[in-house]
Amino acid sequence: MPIKIDGALPARRALEAENIFVMTSERAMHQDIRPLEIAIVNLMPAKIDTEIQLLRLMANSPIQVNIDLLHTESYTSRHSSPAHLERFYTTFSRVEKKRYDGMIITGAPVETLPFTEVDYWDELAAIMEHSKKNVYSTLHICWGAFAGLWYHYGIDKLLLSHKLTGVFEHRRMDDHSPLFRGFDDCFPLPHSRYTGIDEAALKRIPRLEILARSKEAGSAVIQAQTGRQIFITGHFEYDADTLAKEYQRDTEKGLDVPTPAHYFPQDNPNAFPISTWRAHAHLFFSNWLNYSVYQATPYDLGSLKPMFEEEQQ
Repeated sequence: MPIKIDGALPARRALEAENIFVMTSERAMHQDIRPLEIAIVNLMPAKIDTEIQLLRLMANSPIQVNIDLLHTESYTSRHSSPAHLERFYTTFSRVEKKRYDGMIITGAPVETLPFTEVDYWDELAAIMEHSKKNVYSTLHICWGAFAGLWYHYGIDKLLLSHKLTGVFEHRRMDDHSPLFRGFDDCFPLPHSRYTGIDEAALKRIPRLEILARSKEAGSAVIQAQTGRQIFITGHFEYDADTLAKEYQRDTEKGLDVPTPAHYFPQDNPNAFPISTWRAHAHLFFSNWLNYSVYQATPYDLGSLKPMFEEEQQ
């Protein structure tokens, strides 16, 4: 949350130069507060696990957050109870006239397929198109990040020679990004994917800013439109044992997957892993809700400006 100070205080200029949000007394007098409206497009098979992970990270906000859970209409999940979806979820066709302060598009286990061959691609493309005019800030996670980068910017994914799995060290590339306020210079982040980013194509688009990168995992946090689009190739939301469960699942299927790197104690798959990223995960989501959503979204969502309005003019 911002600190409230006299607008004439000399410290104001120094703090603003460091990209620290301060609110003048004059603005505070006219501030209105309402609940944030957030949509979660949950594409993961284990929907309840993903719900818990994401809601846990957003529950530490001092602002009330209203959540709409969305599932796809064009594809029926085989791993989710129809009764659960009917009771707790809605679909895009039911909310397409609604505007949101924020949206989260999760990962999905379809990354080796071409985007247009994914059963629900047309529906997801419609959601992403809708987000440009009707969502203030959209957070894309893992496959959702690759899908968003391809749909919005034409950056294709690259198939890796083996699964990238583990907890990798990342370095902040922007010391003043509000998303990393309170972060250490280096931080751990889990990854679990078979694809990577076309880094050369990424760097050719000046509107895309790489905020965090790993020597082993590549570009991990990318921002566009001054925080209105954020792409994360990893999983801040993962529980301590999520990679372990995925590793066990893959090996039981007979898949040739590497042991998750920098994850199990002494690299022993029989040892219970310890989370080293939980604090940064909570901080990242708190920063996203505060700086990319709450501090920036208009009070009246009806006055929301299209994301690419400046480019269209």
